[in-house]
Amino acid sequence: MTDPVTNSPVERVVNTIARTAVANEKYFGDLDAVVGDGDFGYSLARGFEIVLNDWDSYDRTDISTFLKKIAVVVTSRIGGTSGPIWGTAFLRAAAVTAGKSEVDGPTAVAMLRSAADGIMARGGASLGEKTLLDSLVPATDEIERQVEQGHDALTTLQAAAAVARSTADDTAKLQARRGRAAYTGERSIGSVDAGATAVAVMFEALVQEWQGDPA
Repeated sequence: MTDPVTNSPVERVVNTIARTAVANEKYFGDLDAVVGDGDFGYSLARGFEIVLNDWDSYDRTDISTFLKKIAVVVTSRIGGTSGPIWGTAFLRAAAVTAGKSEVDGPTAVAMLRSAADGIMARGGASLGEKTLLDSLVPATDEIERQVEQGHDALTTLQAAAAVARSTADDTAKLQARRGRAAYTGERSIGSVDAGATAVAVMFEALVQEWQGDPA
């Protein structure tokens, strides 16, 4: 049996995502309420609260096992459409890490690509439809560029966070094509997408987590 994965970069990423979701419950909810039903922040926070409360109980035998457990919790405990979408993202990332004991740059890119593909398949969404994909995919593209150039984790995250924020802000120009916001038609133009903004905030939180620790 392999040794448990303890305090791994993957754990740090998941923990940061969870803490950020809880801390920004009202902010994400307020953004969603502009053209949606306003439950995005609440749903995300309630699910990731459970992730944090049960943190020490998760099987860390390997990365894939850990991520699969997170996927199950997120899928079952986050309400609305967000649970299946975010759960699918973690599950797809887990599949990429099967048999791996650590995650390098190319593997991280593959995890994010797989997560995005899973979100597209589960939600039937594409780029340009005012969803979290409009921030996640460009940020992943930037991470891939940074990895190919040999930059360290902190530099890579800083670049990805800048792209995530810029593209999240750009969703204000788009008309919503998915979710409840789609029913508002052209009225959805002018407000940013809550999911895309959440992705940006999470990348920015990861930069803070990695500040002074570029390993």
